[in-house]
Amino acid sequence: MGMTMTQKILAAHAGLDEVKAGQLIRADLDMVLGNDITTPVAIREFEKAGFEGIFDREKISMVMDHFTPNKDIKSAEQCMTCRTFARRFDVENFYDVGRMGIEHALLPEQGIVKAGDCIIGADSHTCTYGALGAFSTGVGSTDMAVGMATGQAWFKVPEALKFELTGQLGENVTGKDVILHIIGMIGVDGALYKSMEFTGEGVKSLSMDDRLCIANMAIEAGGKNGIFPVDEITEEYMRGRVKGEWKAFQADETAEYAAEYTIDLSALKPTVSFPHLPENTRTIDEVGEVPIQQVVIGSCTNGRLEDMAMAAKILEGKTVHRDVRAIIIPATQQVYKDCIRLGYLDTFIDAGCVVSTPTCGPCLGGHMGILAEGERCVATTNRNFVGRMGHVKSEVYLASPAVAAASAVAGKIAGPDQI
Repeated sequence: MGMTMTQKILAAHAGLDEVKAGQLIRADLDMVLGNDITTPVAIREFEKAGFEGIFDREKISMVMDHFTPNKDIKSAEQCMTCRTFARRFDVENFYDVGRMGIEHALLPEQGIVKAGDCIIGADSHTCTYGALGAFSTGVGSTDMAVGMATGQAWFKVPEALKFELTGQLGENVTGKDVILHIIGMIGVDGALYKSMEFTGEGVKSLSMDDRLCIANMAIEAGGKNGIFPVDEITEEYMRGRVKGEWKAFQADETAEYAAEYTIDLSALKPTVSFPHLPENTRTIDEVGEVPIQQVVIGSCTNGRLEDMAMAAKILEGKTVHRDVRAIIIPATQQVYKDCIRLGYLDTFIDAGCVVSTPTCGPCLGGHMGILAEGERCVATTNRNFVGRMGHVKSEVYLASPAVAAASAVAGKIAGPDQI
């Protein structure tokens, strides 16, 4: 019996010739990740268990990104807990204010994760790194604690879903539209504890930023992980960036899948996810008249340079609607610098946007853009649950940077060709 990409990576890290779906294994880890919310819990569990050291100072990453710069006393204490632990054990990949970025944009950018790795993170969107051909998945803080101490984690080997991508995306259609289309098609539990494996000729037409976005939202379909094959685009992204050698794993032709889907990229349209689940999708021509009060362009899903470029292209020479607050959040310090160099910040500010330091803030209703009762926001984030961005009677509409930027100008949900 053949193995999928994910199964091959897990077998290699478990020291086994092969693994099968449903099998319980213990695998060696290449990276253990936490942030300013989840790491303090892991540290408490680490200390409670009596661990006295970490398995590898180079294979642990802590990124202070959710409530930083600290929004209140509690968040300041959370970060101090992380800071103290990182200094105690000389954690190499500790990212604080001034160096940090949104974790799932920062780690690939800094070359800390790579093809063939086995990665866990105490954040559900750790599945992002599957874009590089890694097995990467979110875990709880207790698993993070054990991972930091032992360098290992238990897994049940997942079944897989195969998504055969054909064609190529049209103008103003992005990776965000691809994954929203898929979630709308299979539902938020359509990939429950399964590996979402993307393949086909259409993959080569997707940029690395598209792939990172798609893999990031595998969890919104219930997936254990999302993963792309390693190709020339992947290798070009990693070359000169990653630390150490990478390894590409390809699925066997005889690999078994729980289900297979074919997605024609050329047939996709800009897509919007209505409240209060990511599966509640409509194409832009099905949206209707939906006035909005806020737009957020950023997050670990869509805060990368291509996202900023798309937003800037649409906002160039235009003005944000007087009833809309438009918040732009470059995902890392490097993306922020690139936006300055390319003139995007001037475009954003001239249009009437506010530009923030990298932070997850508004995505989880933390800070930098909380919604009041009855307010609606178009966001390039990844979740639109009840109360996700503020008041329980507010609404979040998920969309691409193209739709978000156009909506900021229109004062209602709109596509780029509608302004």
